[in-house]
Amino acid sequence: MTDQRGLGRRRLLQAAGVVTLTALAGCGKDKTGTETSDEEYGGKLLTSDAKRPEPFAARLPIPPVKRPSRSTSDTDHFELTAREATAEILPGLHTPIMGYDGIFPGPTIAARRGRRTVLHYRNQLGVPTVVHLHGGHTPAASDGFPTDLVLPAAGGSGYAAQAVGGTASTGARDYTYPMDQRAATLWYHDHRMGFTGPQVWRGLAGFFLISDDEEKALPLPRGDRDIPLMITDRAFEADGSFKYPAMDPHLISMPGIDAAHMRGAAGDVILVNGAPWPELAVAAVRYRFRILNASNARRYELSLDPPAPLVQIGSDQGLLEAPVEHTTIAVAPAERYDVIIDFTAYPIGTKVVLKNGDGPVMRFAVTHRAADESAIPARLAAVEALPRTAATTRPWMFRQGKVTGMGHETDGWIINGREFDPQRVDATAKLGEVEIWRLGSDTHHPVHIHLSPFQVISRDGGPPGPGDHGWKDTVDLRPHELVEVAIRFDDHAGRYLVHCHNLEHEDMAMMATFQVSR
Repeated sequence: MTDQRGLGRRRLLQAAGVVTLTALAGCGKDKTGTETSDEEYGGKLLTSDAKRPEPFAARLPIPPVKRPSRSTSDTDHFELTAREATAEILPGLHTPIMGYDGIFPGPTIAARRGRRTVLHYRNQLGVPTVVHLHGGHTPAASDGFPTDLVLPAAGGSGYAAQAVGGTASTGARDYTYPMDQRAATLWYHDHRMGFTGPQVWRGLAGFFLISDDEEKALPLPRGDRDIPLMITDRAFEADGSFKYPAMDPHLISMPGIDAAHMRGAAGDVILVNGAPWPELAVAAVRYRFRILNASNARRYELSLDPPAPLVQIGSDQGLLEAPVEHTTIAVAPAERYDVIIDFTAYPIGTKVVLKNGDGPVMRFAVTHRAADESAIPARLAAVEALPRTAATTRPWMFRQGKVTGMGHETDGWIINGREFDPQRVDATAKLGEVEIWRLGSDTHHPVHIHLSPFQVISRDGGPPGPGDHGWKDTVDLRPHELVEVAIRFDDHAGRYLVHCHNLEHEDMAMMATFQVSR
């Protein structure tokens, strides 16, 4: 039988001047409920050779909050080093990682609106890296363009030729973030051209949290009841090392992943803050959880069992105008959901599972009662509404296609019929002007726009989806879908990226450069 909804999407996309491809096949689950096919996350499952642990045997780790190395009247300075280390992720096995400060996830950086943050970054790995502050309202020189490389401190000169259209710093460089933006849950991660997927898979990701006076004035849960949750998926070799079929396992020169996983890599072990299916002991009070999907390709459909509301208070770019109650939230790669879970209704001893579909992600154990002065206000924050029409409407079509930039013609991922070229500018926008961007897809593509937040104004000509509230920097495109967003580029001129945040798609050429001019 014809899928009339899919047919409608195709007609709408064709009317927008784009071409679609066939949607992906159906899906199944293994015994932990982990997806085993392409449909939910656009990727192909990697199965572990190591024994997978039983769910809920590990305790949830909380990434340490990094202290500034020094502070002045208006600036906080942080020292951050990428280096190799090992971590015991699976019981009894040691996993080699690439870690910021040698840990996975990296340390949480806490910043405050109005106080500039300077990140003094050192690369002690054996390969080039690039730091991108995802969601940062950042000058172009510090945005982490994928060929603005930080070469290895030792023996890195041989990589300088990879800085095509970019810059090369040996061993270290500074990133400057003005912090002229709202309180929000951001994250930082590697962004090296052609190698983002394997380098994030090996551990190069961490939280970056911004606070401001508007947020601080609200009676939201805070302190040890304000918890970041970085959800990732990984697969493991028999010796405990990460399993990832990179074209070049040494990450030296050949970018990308093998053909079987070009739609996206997904593992059969779900990690939260680097621990497999962990458990967190909680009091019978309200908690704030900052949920980040830092997986390469997997999408999550999160809900609670026993059922309870997930009350969303924030999106990618900070607080919503008002709380939104969900029974399920769909989280695409790079998206963030700031939610409140109220454990007061559960009897002591209750075990509450955060699920992905039918499978577990982690578990909360309600262990005791405690005083709770927090509340969920009916009004959270002021959110400016951007116009729904503009003088400039710009189409961006994300689809599979042939690419040649990997040394030979092969299947890859393209935008508006072109593969990424770091020396080419694909669009020019003007500072301060609102534009409507029309984002079209052939299959699942989580689209991330650098520099400025945006607002979703429609999906397939209808209203925004249930997870599209507030200011966003990443939007989930489903197969054969057209999403319109309103965006205004403020403050910083220069070149920036729009790209798919399925990291395998990104590595196989699904990026485009736009220039913001004065």
